[in-house]
Amino acid sequence: MSKDWQAVADAINTRVADLDMTQAELASKSTVSTATLREIQHGVGKKRSPRTLAAISEALGWSSRHLEDIASGDAELGDQDRVSQLEASLAELTERVARIERATGSD
Repeated sequence: MSKDWQAVADAINTRVADLDMTQAELASKSTVSTATLREIQHGVGKKRSPRTLAAISEALGWSSRHLEDIASGDAELGDQDRVSQLEASLAELTERVARIERATGSD
């Protein structure tokens, strides 16, 4: 099954715009070269390593498999990954608040 590189490009471009992030910032945060990002953001259908897609996904605040899931046409799994990530973040924040409340003696 071929990968849907245009869907990956669309997802990245939408997310970069939503985060008001530049390509240079994404390159720095993901440690992926701007040349490679440029190709991916233009939907160039070239095989990409899962490591590259994971680095970009994480730099954009997604689970490491998100872009691989989109490329494979498994967007449902990508949505589930996002929900799992949000649940984990909520649990972490809840625990932090509880620790702060215990430390300050407030409820």
